Amino acid sequence: MAATSAPKSVHDFTVKDAKGNDVDLSTYKGKVLLIVNVASQCGLTNSNYTELAQLYQKYKDHGFEILAFPCNQFGNQEPGSNEEIVQFACTRFKAEYPIFDKVDVNGDKAAPVYKFLKSSKGGLFGDGIKWNFSKFLVDKDGHVVDRYAPTTSPLSIEKDLKKLLGVSA
Repeated sequence: MAATSAPKSVHDFTVKDAKGNDVDLSTYKGKVLLIVNVASQCGLTNSNYTELAQLYQKYKDHGFEILAFPCNQFGNQEPGSNEEIVQFACTRFKAEYPIFDKVDVNGDKAAPVYKFLKSSKGGLFGDGIKWNFSKFLVDKDGHVVDRYAPTTSPLSIEKDLKKLLGVSA
C-alpha cells in the first residue's frame, strides 16, 4: 500500500549519487536540508558555490546538509560528467556536501524528488525551476519550508536556516 501512496516528504525518495549508487533520502531524517540544482559554468556559480561552502562549514555540525543536484537544462551550463562535476565542486570550491547524479529538474524527465519539491512550493512564476541554483529549504521532517530564487544569496538564507536548526546567533 505504501508504494502507491503519494510521497509526503523528501525522505520518501531514493536518488542516485554521483557514482550511480542509490541513496535513500530518509538517511537525512532529523537534518535540515538545502536542496540546490547546481551548474559549473553559470554566472551564479562562483558566488553560490562559495556561499554554500560557507554555510555548510558553519552549520554542518548543527544538523545541516546541502544536497546538490547538477543539472544541464539551463544554457547547457553543466555539460561535464558526474566525475568532472564533483572534481570541480570539491577542488575549486571545497564542497564537502553530497553532489548527486545529474538530473533534469523540469519537464517529463524531471527527477521525482524535483517534481515533489516543485509541487510543495511553487515559484513566483509557476512551478517550473527557472535557472541554476534554485534552492529549497527542507525541515527535519522532510517538508519543504521555503523556496528561493537562483539570485538569492545562500548567506541571505541563514536566518531561516538558523530558525529551523534552533541555533542562536
